[in-house]
Amino acid sequence: CEDCGKSLIGECKLHGPLIRAKDRVIPSRARLTLPHYLTLRVLELRAGNQQILGVFAKKVIQKRTQFGPYVGQLSTKLTRYDESRLVLQVLKDGGKYFLDTPNEDCGNWMMFVRLARNQEEQTLVAYQHCGEVYFTTVKPIEPHTELKVWYAADYAKFMEASAVFIKEESDVCSLPPVAKEPVDPWICSSCRSTFATFALLESHQCIHKDRV
Repeated sequence: CEDCGKSLIGECKLHGPLIRAKDRVIPSRARLTLPHYLTLRVLELRAGNQQILGVFAKKVIQKRTQFGPYVGQLSTKLTRYDESRLVLQVLKDGGKYFLDTPNEDCGNWMMFVRLARNQEEQTLVAYQHCGEVYFTTVKPIEPHTELKVWYAADYAKFMEASAVFIKEESDVCSLPPVAKEPVDPWICSSCRSTFATFALLESHQCIHKDRV
């Protein structure tokens, strides 16, 4: 204590504790890389103050807008797994590696993008290009809409994940796949046959109509 000139264990009983000034909190690398027209929102607060975050648009984002590359550490195994985020891998020097983000200082803002659960909420498609992973918008994203991603068709094969058809406007094409198919099977209303995906059901119905 500089007031009484004594070296003490703990606070001074005569003059009291010191006034502690804390350093300013510096945002993580991942949060600092967030583009100015995107924002992070806390969607859920779990035990231990664990925040579930989502990335939202602050203005209209055009279709075919590319983000990336995804920043992560190359690893043969994941040290951090989150069921709401995509697992990403890349091919480097003939080997297959995970893009691991054990903390927010090891990645960029793309680590916060959650996976799409269905066709309606998918806004981004993930794919590999020149050993890097990028996200590209598959439709215009309106303000206050959350960015959600699923694998592209070729990348889904590489990741050994499912890829399905997405319907845009009046065309049906094998462009960006959406999230996982519903657990319940799709049932044909004519013959009651069941199918694992809606795309298979549509194909079946076309054949059925031809026979009729």
